[in-house]
Amino acid sequence: MTAARPAPRRKGARRMAEIPPAVLAALNAGREETITLVEWLAIDVRKLARALAADTGLDPAALGRDADALAALGIAARGKGMGAALRKHLDAHKQREAVEARLAEHPSDTVRAWACYAAVAESKLPLPRRLARAKPFAADRSMAVRETAWDALRPHLAADLPRAFALLERWVRDEDFRVRRCAVEATRPRGVWCAHLDTLKRDPEPGLALLEPLRADPHRYVQTSVANWINDASKDRADWVRALAKRWLRESPRDETRWIVNHATRTLRKKAAAG
Repeated sequence: MTAARPAPRRKGARRMAEIPPAVLAALNAGREETITLVEWLAIDVRKLARALAADTGLDPAALGRDADALAALGIAARGKGMGAALRKHLDAHKQREAVEARLAEHPSDTVRAWACYAAVAESKLPLPRRLARAKPFAADRSMAVRETAWDALRPHLAADLPRAFALLERWVRDEDFRVRRCAVEATRPRGVWCAHLDTLKRDPEPGLALLEPLRADPHRYVQTSVANWINDASKDRADWVRALAKRWLRESPRDETRWIVNHATRTLRKKAAAG
């Protein structure tokens, strides 16, 4: 799996001016993985797309034109757009499966993020298969790719939340903490830079199918996501969150649960302090 790839052995740049020219060239050629958000933002999507096409047997001119049209957009829109472009070219490729496999294991985390969008976007896939396609990306050791996984899945989960929760119950019991976190992050009532799930804002109760098994998860990465899910809910259903917090502290008097509850009720405390 991509999660097993060794981490880059260099210090990430904090400002674009700090990125060595050789590193930037490698990032744009798809030979290097980003370490910081600054490096992710510095990538020239046009150069990377053409290098990727040449490396994988896709049409550099055609994929390059798609990248040219996306270059002026924000980073999120570029990523989704490149995923859609790859999906289009992959569907017409004679060796589609082989190319998809190369994209999923690509040295560039930016390319793997594009590959995730492309994999999940394939038309007419039933939800279980869509989840199966996203899972390796949810376990990727690059945070950028992991964020792409839940973002790519979210609209498909939103289209059938009862089915989504039933399928994701396996994910929250997965041995990989990154997969557990993805299940929670993908279903947050409000989420980050994504459309809200209005049905969960009105009634967050169905989310307990995923939250309950994780109320004492040992990984802070998962704890934070669970707390953020509940904090989202507190902005519309404070009563529900207060009752849940009280019950969890009573039924699970553990440090992990106490940390989750404390972080999950931060908005409620701020509102109370403001009067």
